[in-house]
Amino acid sequence: MGFFLEVVLGGLMAGVLYSLVALGFVLIFKASGVFNFAQGAMVLFAALTLVRLMEFLSQTFSPFLIALVLTIAVMVALAWVIERLVLRPLVNQPGISLFMATLGISYVLDGFGQAVWGSDVYALDVGIPKRPLMLFESLVPGGVLVSSEDLVAALIAGLLVAVLGLFFQKTRIGRALRAVADDHQAAQSVGIPLNYIWVIVWAVAGLVALVAGIVWGSKLGVQFSLGLVALKALPVLILGGFESIVGAVVGGLIIGVGEKLSEVYLGPHVGGGIENWFAYVLALLFLLIRPEGLFGERHIDRV
Repeated sequence: MGFFLEVVLGGLMAGVLYSLVALGFVLIFKASGVFNFAQGAMVLFAALTLVRLMEFLSQTFSPFLIALVLTIAVMVALAWVIERLVLRPLVNQPGISLFMATLGISYVLDGFGQAVWGSDVYALDVGIPKRPLMLFESLVPGGVLVSSEDLVAALIAGLLVAVLGLFFQKTRIGRALRAVADDHQAAQSVGIPLNYIWVIVWAVAGLVALVAGIVWGSKLGVQFSLGLVALKALPVLILGGFESIVGAVVGGLIIGVGEKLSEVYLGPHVGGGIENWFAYVLALLFLLIRPEGLFGERHIDRV
């Protein structure tokens, strides 16, 4: 029983990490109707900027806090540049044009980050505890071993979901974001400044990418393969729904637990490696059965 709980909790913690990346996708899609292929590159760029600035400021009294503030400023400035140079000329263009624009942004960020910050692997230490914790010793013989780093990530993800949910549902800007996603021209006709809204949503997505980059960077190191983490977020989005913040979390938890249980209990019988493809097979099944995801809105076309 103790081992089973360890596997489940490990899967939940892994799912939370996937959800952190998926949240950035959901934010931009929810507010603009655009699938942002550059989200993985934004995670990498934010983490790389933070760790390199921490190195340059290592002699100051608080290198992490100063580097964090500067990195937030960089991500906000990046959002402004993207809106000014890429999105503004594409207002009211087909969705595929905007998608291809985000694909180009992804490659530009990868190349620009490598040119400015270098391409080495950097260790990121922001004070997140890494020692394992033993939980439920009174309930389960031997207790359940859990990574304290993963617990911190779960708390951060939970706080982000709560804040973003309130932001979209209770604030004037959040309602404007949803209006822009429904119809660009209609939103502009009622006085919603489209350019201003896009800067806000890309800036918020950049901050979410920074949080994901900090968690993943401290766990795996900051390296260019970190951008590939975004690929694991795609099945999460398909399961949860592209427009649902809660769905991003639930989808991540389902995939995290499913792949861990499959790898541990089925892997030995099929030669292993299930963890690498489980999420994509599950996403394919969802596309066949419920393409809008668990929390996505059903689209009914009347003819």
